[in-house]
Amino acid sequence: MADLVQIWRHPIKAHGFEALQASAIKANETLPWDRVWAATHEASRAKTGAWVSCANFSRGAKAPHLMAISATLDTDTAQLTLQHPDHGALTFRPDEPQDVARFVDWIAPLMPSDRAATTGLIRATEQGMTDTPFPSISIGNLATLRVLEQRAGQTLDVRRFRINIWVEDLAPFEEFEWVGKDLKIADTAFHAEDRITRCSSTMANPDTGKRDADPVAVMDTHWGHHDFGIALIAQTDGHIAIGDKLALTS
Repeated sequence: MADLVQIWRHPIKAHGFEALQASAIKANETLPWDRVWAATHEASRAKTGAWVSCANFSRGAKAPHLMAISATLDTDTAQLTLQHPDHGALTFRPDEPQDVARFVDWIAPLMPSDRAATTGLIRATEQGMTDTPFPSISIGNLATLRVLEQRAGQTLDVRRFRINIWVEDLAPFEEFEWVGKDLKIADTAFHAEDRITRCSSTMANPDTGKRDADPVAVMDTHWGHHDFGIALIAQTDGHIAIGDKLALTS
């Protein structure tokens, strides 16, 4: 039995984190309003909103300053406010063409000059633009994070990992044993599909957008892999909230 202690969504892929107290869950869908939009760049092949790989989008692995953006979404109006510590705020509607142009102008100073420039936003049609080709909800274990912090010799903010759900009261790495099994959070059923392989986006400090750690190198040195967290598939509609209990069912 584990406790759900944090819930996060990311309305635009790699462009802002938002803490939640609770969330609805829909079977075979990503967390509601998570990675609903993604920012295309000059070399992107994304055209229709169908799922494509992360290489088609502006992201923290290539532009670390993006990792310091926070987000506040009004789900009734689809109005989004992005905030960066060195760049102020932008309030806009990602589905409005004139507002997308404002977003492109606002984000430009945060993009490295040697990387493809952001060109627009695309709204996902089949599933959220997670890094998995299936509609996933990610989950992380705070006990595993603490072991990683010990190996790294520094504190590593949970926001580096862009995980949706964080749980407590497990043994380190226990979540890896769930892959292929079913579980429930409160009364909502999930299947643990796969481990999540990490990239250089985790190097950026979410308070500053500057690279000040290398979790992937630490994982490689001490564990021989880059996996951190696992990807779930929701099997039933439901509702989750901080304080809910998680338990394996198979």
